[in-house]
This record gives sequence, structure tokens and C-alpha cells, in this order.
Amino acid sequence: MKPWRSDAFGRRALIAALVLLSGAVGATAGPDGRAARSFSSEGLAKVSDYIRNEVAAGTIPGAILLLQQHGKPVYYQQFGVRDVATEISMSADTIFRLYSMSKPITSVMAMMLVEEGRLSLDDPVAKYIPAFAGMKVGVEKKAEDGKVALVLEPLERPVTIRDLLRHTAGLPYGYQGGGAVRELYAAANLFDSDLSNADFVAKVATLPLVEQPGTVWDYGHSTDVLGRVVEVISGKTLLQFEKERLLDPLHMTETAFFVADPAKFPRIAEPMPADRNINPTTQLRDIRRPVAWESGGAGMVGTIGDYARFTQMLLNGGSYEGRRYLKPETIALMASDHVGPETGIARDQNYYPGGSSGFGLGFAVRTSVPSGTSWPLGEYRWDGVGGTFFFIDPEDDVFGIFMVQTPSQRGRIQLALKTLIYQAMGR
Repeated sequence: MKPWRSDAFGRRALIAALVLLSGAVGATAGPDGRAARSFSSEGLAKVSDYIRNEVAAGTIPGAILLLQQHGKPVYYQQFGVRDVATEISMSADTIFRLYSMSKPITSVMAMMLVEEGRLSLDDPVAKYIPAFAGMKVGVEKKAEDGKVALVLEPLERPVTIRDLLRHTAGLPYGYQGGGAVRELYAAANLFDSDLSNADFVAKVATLPLVEQPGTVWDYGHSTDVLGRVVEVISGKTLLQFEKERLLDPLHMTETAFFVADPAKFPRIAEPMPADRNINPTTQLRDIRRPVAWESGGAGMVGTIGDYARFTQMLLNGGSYEGRRYLKPETIALMASDHVGPETGIARDQNYYPGGSSGFGLGFAVRTSVPSGTSWPLGEYRWDGVGGTFFFIDPEDDVFGIFMVQTPSQRGRIQLALKTLIYQAMGR
């Protein structure tokens, strides 16, 4: 199978559409030898109708959805426009802000180093970033006069690489109203400071952790710190190492930390004009502007074809087109739950994987079937605050990628689409 470049991608999409017009895609054997579920044309028509209705209602300018099974696209549709200001139609070469869909890529880079014996999951982060040895945990305590003060307490154990991968390092995202430590992170203005990865991590190391390492799943800057660890070990910038070991071999030629070529600016997807804030004070990043910060947690941009090759590599157990990137057992380790009840790890109030999922080494992992559904156990996935999401269903040898830019509507649309997609498979 040839690399997913834009021209080949469009031809395959057309072939897939013709197959769908003739009825349901035939069931073939899944990875375990049983008959895999197949998609019905009626069910996929409902998927298309849903996205068209969102475009028609003006909630999104446009979107792209790809569903791929047994290594071949079974559904690919482009909807609407990249940007209502330009009215240029959505296309396979449209560039999207990936935000937290950067995290699985950074996690894969770290696991490559683990496989090579250059990094261990149990290594203290301080082995690579010495300033982490002096970090403290910020605990809010009430004094006798009733005033609450932030007290710094020593670490009960070091922050490890495993903590960074599974978000148990105590490194939160900052926001107002989330407690004293998160407010310190917000005040540090980390997202807008545009430091190098080395300087970014040095700044983080001056802040307290929000919990003791290994005690709570708490979403935040862990993967950004992991990206710096990758730099220290590889001796390269994060993007240089990613290009050498993953992006270039997988022909992910549009994946980077900003769009460097002005000729490509018209290809950038934008949300609706009134839907450009991640939160009340933060807008979506202008990816036309060069940045120094190669954020392994939230900084990447790319196309659906690029991310499709990456996702197919994961679904294949770490290989793509005859080249191995990770061992199957490494993928299995990453896609298994590392924060389950047996670990004693608590979940913060904003536990984004949801009650039916645990978290692995870079992905949410479905550990129980949500009420009222028959969604597959073992599905692993993640999304981005800009609206993009992907999921991998090993049971039926399927992955899906949805590309859109809509910070405010992302949760609602993702739930509705996932429901319709699995219904189209008879789930």
C-alpha cells in the first residue's frame, strides 16, 4: 500500500465511496480471526447527514471524516469549507491544529527510546532534567486564623517517566478557580511565553506540583516535559528527532509545530468567527506565526492523511509498509490501562477519559462498556481542544479520524459522531 499522499488519498476516497454506494462493506476476518463487524451504507449515510447538518446550521465551517478498516478506507468525506472567510472547500491537504493529538506522537517517540534501552519508564525525570530533583508539592492548609496558605512539602517519591506518560506527575494545566497551584501555573503564562523546550521545562520546575507523584490522574504539561526528555536523550530538537524517526519515514510531511510556508496559509482550517476561544481568555493559536516552543503536549499541526498513516501504524501493532516503528508488545503496553483501581490512582474532577475508560501511556483506553451502548472494550483514543479526535478499535481492525476546528462544540459533536459511527457497525 502506497503512502497516503493527497492525490492517492483522494483516489482511495473515491473508490471507498463507490463501494459504499453498492451497499454494506463486506465483513472480513478481524485480527483475532473472527468475522469483523462491517459498516452499513444506511448507517454511514446518517453519519454524513449529521455532519452536513452541523455545517448547514453554521456551527462548523467544515470537517473531514475518515474511517478505515483492514488497512483500507471504507468512508471518507469532506464537508463544507476550510474557513468561512475564504470559502475555500475542505480538502485532503487542509491543515488543522492538532493540540492534544500531539501527545500520542510524543509518547511514541519516548517509547522508541524505551525500546532501545536509552530510557526506562521507572527513570526519575530528574535523571534528564536535574531541576526536577528539587521540586515540591503545593498543599493548601488552613491556619488557626482561618486563612488558607500554600505550604510546600517534599516529594514522597520522584516523578518518573511513567508518570509523565500517564499524567500522574502532578503537573497540571493552569486555570483560575482550580486551587492555588493551578492559579500559579495560570499566572506563569506558560502557553504564551514561547520558550524553547529547555527554558519551558526550567520554568515549570520552579512551580510546585499539584499532587504527590503517582497519586492522581491530573491532565496537564506532563507530555511537554516528556518532549524535553526526548530532546535531552536524542541530542536533537523534538521536531528533528520526530522527523528522523517517525514523520519523514511515515511521509507525514505536513506535520510540524507551525505552518512555515506562506503559500500554505490558505490551507489552514479555521473555526467559525465566534468560536475561536479555548477558554474565556485564550484564543486558538495562530499557526502562521513561527514559534520556538515545540510543545509535545499541544503544539502540532497536520493533515488527515498524515495522521491516518500514524494511526494505521498503531493499529498495525507498530509497523507500516514493511517498516517497524515499535514492537507489538510496546503498542499493547501503551494501549492498556495504567491508572486502574489496582494502582490506587485517583482521578481529578475533570477526568477527561470518562467513567468507562482508563488511561494508558499516551491514550485513553476503554475498560468498560458505556451504559446503553455496545462500544468495544480495548478501544484507545484521544482528541484535541481544537475539535479533532481519533479512535482505534483493534477488535474490528478499525480506526476513525475526525478533523474539524470548533473549540466550543467539540465534546457534543464527538459524542454524537462516535455514537453514529458505532451504530453504523451494528454496535
